[in-house]
Amino acid sequence: MAEIAYPVMIFAAGFGTRMRHLTNHQPKPMIPVAGRPLIDHALDLAREVTPPVIVANSHYKSEILADHLANSKVAISREDPQILDTGGGLRHALPLLGTQSGPVYTVNPDVVWRGPNPLCLLRDAWDPARMDALLTCIPISRTVGRSGGGDFRTDEDGRLHRGGDLVYGGVQLLRTNRLDEVIETVFSLNTLWDLMAAEGRLFALEYPGHWCDVGTPEGIPLAEDLIAQDEI
Repeated sequence: MAEIAYPVMIFAAGFGTRMRHLTNHQPKPMIPVAGRPLIDHALDLAREVTPPVIVANSHYKSEILADHLANSKVAISREDPQILDTGGGLRHALPLLGTQSGPVYTVNPDVVWRGPNPLCLLRDAWDPARMDALLTCIPISRTVGRSGGGDFRTDEDGRLHRGGDLVYGGVQLLRTNRLDEVIETVFSLNTLWDLMAAEGRLFALEYPGHWCDVGTPEGIPLAEDLIAQDEI
């Protein structure tokens, strides 16, 4: 039986303030890591699951991102005049994604993975009968460049709860049908997760490899070291 292909949403609209001077003249997804922009690393992951469409949202210095993606067959969801955060940005992009209910992969491009493609793992573990969202999470002991503690813990059935030593890795598969329940225009996907968790439909996939946060300049050499280890 053929594998089901889901659309991919790449969150690329943010201001990248933690990157300081590196985002003075470019959006954060265009910052090079190991010789390639962060967004190209994210696109490598996305293309491996052969999605029907890949959408990247944009706001800050959007023309630079649009020029880079001009020949890539990636659709651009422009957020103007205001940036919409992850939840609002995903809802705004639904017409381009071609769905009103999901599932949709969402990908944060400011991270690097060492190990299997997390989108492939999500696809193989997805159970729509039980799940409204499946988040790739990493035990904090296998993270690189992470500041602060974890985000979540799981119960015996794999359902997610706030607080614990699991770090959300920035890649998930989720249904989008409940986005219209949120009245705000600008909102985080945390709002959607809380609705799902209250009904026991928010789940974790524990990533078996390593993961690096590339949210600050200090994360870049750490990510490049992780990539080099993966190539050995």
